[in-house]
Amino acid sequence: MPDRVGMRRRRECRKCGKRFTTHEKVVSLDLKIIKKDGRVEDYAREKITKGIRKACWKRDVLQNEIENLIDDVELRLLNRKRTKIKSRGIGKMILTRLKKVDDVAYLRFASVYMDFEKADDFKLVLSDLKLKRSKKKKRKNN
Repeated sequence: MPDRVGMRRRRECRKCGKRFTTHEKVVSLDLKIIKKDGRVEDYAREKITKGIRKACWKRDVLQNEIENLIDDVELRLLNRKRTKIKSRGIGKMILTRLKKVDDVAYLRFASVYMDFEKADDFKLVLSDLKLKRSKKKKRKNN
């Protein structure tokens, strides 16, 4: 659902006692995005969704995972005191979450977010990813 953030709640009917789920949504986010070149645009969920879907194209990432990732980013944006947010900050939030979802999607998104210009740029991010993975494995084994 474009431009909406939601919360899922379990409820109970007062008459019959049956339990059910409701989904409450914020209709729009009154946020302004400061682009790299200084332009200011209204926040658009569709742009984030499009970028993440491109990064996850032909990957084993469920639509539900993408929606949850976007919802999480939007909730964090809503909890900020400022209504103007740099696009770089949003990109960083998305990258942090994509890293946990899929390595290839993370690399694809990072290549756009970090303006990769040559193969060495991929190598740097990939080596950083490998390093973090090996540290995580060591912690698990200890």
